[in-house]
Amino acid sequence: MADIAFLMLIFFLVTTTIANDRGLSMQLPPPPEAKQEDVKIQEHNMFKIQVNSSDALLVEGNPMQDISGLKEDIKKFILNRGNDPTMSDSPEKAIVSYKTDRGTTHRRFIEILDLIQGAYYDIYAEQAGVTNKKFREAASDLADPANRQIYDKGRAGVPMQVSIAEPTKVGN
Repeated sequence: MADIAFLMLIFFLVTTTIANDRGLSMQLPPPPEAKQEDVKIQEHNMFKIQVNSSDALLVEGNPMQDISGLKEDIKKFILNRGNDPTMSDSPEKAIVSYKTDRGTTHRRFIEILDLIQGAYYDIYAEQAGVTNKKFREAASDLADPANRQIYDKGRAGVPMQVSIAEPTKVGN
């Protein structure tokens, strides 16, 4: 009886698949003890997005109720190339700064982060001459040389520079 139970246990361990949670693909900041240089960033090269503990949105110092135009605003800021002196000088210098409050809901945090990353993926897809969906598929399988070419063409000259600031305490 023990042999049969042991064989069944081995069988189930071998045949069971374990689901992998993917989570958010984000680059974590370096450890605090790592040496970091101070970098001077000009104010007009930062697109500031803030969300308070009530999930209210402040974009470039102005309250925003409807977020449907936020992605286009981000793309316009990144691709300004110095045309408007109040916006970024170039895509290489453009930084999207995202700051939340500790009371901000996870849903709102992810919703705005998706919009920010979606704006970058729209830019990449447009540069590569493919749809957003096709670019994301290519980015998920870089072993294929055709996908690598699409990915490299899309990302050329436009680094995804998103600064996620440490949340402030509620009420501060």
